[in-house]
Amino acid sequence: MENQSSNPVKEPASYEVPAQTRIGHIHLQVTDLEKALAFYRDILGFKVMQRFGNQVAFISAGGYHHHIGLNTWNSLGGPPARKQGAGLYHTAILYPTRSDLAQAIRQLAAANYPITGSADHGVSEAIYLDDPDGNGVELYWDRPQHQWPMAPDGSVQMYTRPMDMAGLLAEK
Repeated sequence: MENQSSNPVKEPASYEVPAQTRIGHIHLQVTDLEKALAFYRDILGFKVMQRFGNQVAFISAGGYHHHIGLNTWNSLGGPPARKQGAGLYHTAILYPTRSDLAQAIRQLAAANYPITGSADHGVSEAIYLDDPDGNGVELYWDRPQHQWPMAPDGSVQMYTRPMDMAGLLAEK
């Protein structure tokens, strides 16, 4: 008898999620709601849509019911997010224009908030940082699709190169 794997290879599913599908919101466990709001509301500029004491706040861009939920239900006073092991790698916040991303970076600089990295991915430009609980955060903008680097077979060819931070910050 052959050694059988407990995870047999399966054929790809025939169902494909509709192209109009979007990620609606994220919900993060935080150790201190005020510290989280000082970052997401006061520095990044999200608006509080609803709040329940020191347990939960729902925040949004543009009046949506919420893009980010912040809660302390299982994490109040706990340790920061783990960097090793399974879990959320980062939350990616998409800005509508390069100028909007530049303004977000200026907000971080004015608050003296540390940025951990930046990159030009061909399809987008991004900066990376951690929120007060150590959750990874990516702030980025997408280049127009017609500018994306493409391979001869039509597939997207993303890469990681140094970002032109001076050029980005020169945006008005």
